[in-house]
Amino acid sequence: MIPLSVYVHIPFCTVKCSYCDFNAYAGMDNLKESYAAALVSEVQAWRHVLAGAAIATIGFGGGTPGEVPATHIAAVIDAIRAEATLAAGAEISLEANPGSITGGYLGELAHAGVNRISFGAQSFDPAELSFLDRIHSPEAIGAAMKLAREAGIASVGLDLMYGLPDQKMSTWRDSVSSAVALGVDHISLYALTIEDGTPLAGRVEREEVVPLDPDSVATMYEAASEWLAAAGYLQYELSNWARPGHESRHNQVYWTGGDYLGIGAGAHGFIAGERYEDIAHPRTYIHAAKMLAPSGRRPNTVVRAYRPDEPTAMCDWVTLALRRLEGFPPGAFRARFGRELDEVFGPPLADCEAAGVLSRGEHIRLTSRGRLLHGEVAVRLLAHATATR
Repeated sequence: MIPLSVYVHIPFCTVKCSYCDFNAYAGMDNLKESYAAALVSEVQAWRHVLAGAAIATIGFGGGTPGEVPATHIAAVIDAIRAEATLAAGAEISLEANPGSITGGYLGELAHAGVNRISFGAQSFDPAELSFLDRIHSPEAIGAAMKLAREAGIASVGLDLMYGLPDQKMSTWRDSVSSAVALGVDHISLYALTIEDGTPLAGRVEREEVVPLDPDSVATMYEAASEWLAAAGYLQYELSNWARPGHESRHNQVYWTGGDYLGIGAGAHGFIAGERYEDIAHPRTYIHAAKMLAPSGRRPNTVVRAYRPDEPTAMCDWVTLALRRLEGFPPGAFRARFGRELDEVFGPPLADCEAAGVLSRGEHIRLTSRGRLLHGEVAVRLLAHATATR
């Protein structure tokens, strides 16, 4: 059986947050039922890839997958099961918002096979939640956690955000401490990023909002790393911490260059060295999906497909592999590309090692300082790959 993962994009939100630049839409509840049918049609259209595959993970992201009926989530899972073999102990994960979730809904998800859920908590501070356009209260986070446990969801995590304008270290510590106190299995920490074209970017341009300075953002990251380590959480990726055994298997497929199907409006996939993306707008996607049928080739919901040239593919692989704290052994690069790592990236890797941001031994990995400079390392690798293409 060929190992394969599936990402399913749910583009619906109750409110689209001002900082978000994901392919997500508010006010489209009337499309949810037809969208679920479109997802099932796309799954069936990928029959030629799914046949003979062992599905190790399924990840529902968005948008907010927890805002669609559980029957829609179950229908997609059932469609995947019908076309492929679901591996024993497969991870099926879903993102949701606290405050808009019920115990009955979570029970339906668990019955459908969902065994991992991540709540977009973002903060335990009311003022910060308001700034981020979140519609839940701090109290709702703990309530959602309790409901997920009672529903039998095996792994429950929270997302938190730092680096907000005027954010104090004290409120940041309170948020991290509150998450730990709830006994969550997994914690993701994301720095607020000002994305072009978002309402928040407009406020920054008009000087209504002043971003937090980079040094303070870095200090928050380093402090949280220490707090979580002291609480028994293991950092396994730049933005992710987990109790032993609760690391995200689905996300590790991305970081290790594994194959995955992307299903849904704006979803991206990676199959046998080829990257592709689906039609972005939900209405256009639904219309295209109505004409789908298994054909042995890419479905017409795919709007773009391309095979990166070898230098780009190698750069992408190394950049993603360096997100994992354990990094990667040079032999893994050789096995993937048939070339020695130093032959391809020797100079920039040596420069990064000399600067103290990279450690080179049995594994190539970022140092603790390098974790703050992953983007700079990626830029140097890409510049070298482009110059030697």
